[in-house]
Amino acid sequence: MSMEDLKEKTNDELFDAYRKETDENIRQLLRQELTLRYLFIVKAIAYQMRDLYISFTQPEDIINEGVLEIMKGIDRYDPARDNKFDTFISQRIRGMVIDLMRKNDWMPRNFHRDRKNLEEIQTRLTEQLGRNPSDEEVANEADMDVKKLRKIRSMSTMVNVLSLDMTYDETDEAVLQVPTEDEGVLPEASLMNKETTRQLASCIDRLADKEKMIISLYYVDNFNMSQIANVMEISQPRVSQLHAQAIRKLKKMMRE
Repeated sequence: MSMEDLKEKTNDELFDAYRKETDENIRQLLRQELTLRYLFIVKAIAYQMRDLYISFTQPEDIINEGVLEIMKGIDRYDPARDNKFDTFISQRIRGMVIDLMRKNDWMPRNFHRDRKNLEEIQTRLTEQLGRNPSDEEVANEADMDVKKLRKIRSMSTMVNVLSLDMTYDETDEAVLQVPTEDEGVLPEASLMNKETTRQLASCIDRLADKEKMIISLYYVDNFNMSQIANVMEISQPRVSQLHAQAIRKLKKMMRE
């Protein structure tokens, strides 16, 4: 099987051939072709999350690690159990970036607690002042410096991207959920996923127009906060505030 033959095949055909092939040399060619086809996902995530890791590593390093993640993901991907490979590998690559942040001590241990505290202060001050408080006012109320506040908000954006794949452990830290290998443990998973998607769409439809636009631009069109600010002609901090506000509303509506 030549590389030209491989290029004629669809992604699904390549995955099917990879699962059935026993010759390791051919499997290596199939894995190489699949990796190249999904390289764009690594580059996109490296671009989207660069503000979060740039203090301790470079985009090229994230891309290199992401390529390894794709290669491992190709072996672990099961189309009968997992979502589309695009979704499956995107979650794994984002989780990989989270792990790198933890290993480099970039994610504060009390991040989730601090984020929740800032959200509560933001809401309280908005009600008291009748306007959105400045970063300085929120930081002063939280007894922290503005630099730390902005770092937590920036990280919150990334965590919200992963919100459907995250849980919190007994120490109140964010933890990436790994799907179980035992399909029998989750017999109703498919039904629940469809119902959750339907409910989430309904909740998004109840958001204010600007909130809906931000959710759409960020999660569907993959715009970053700066690009959204340019499109909507508002400041980037305002985009972050509206984004966090929309996520809080969605979480509350989904719980209800």
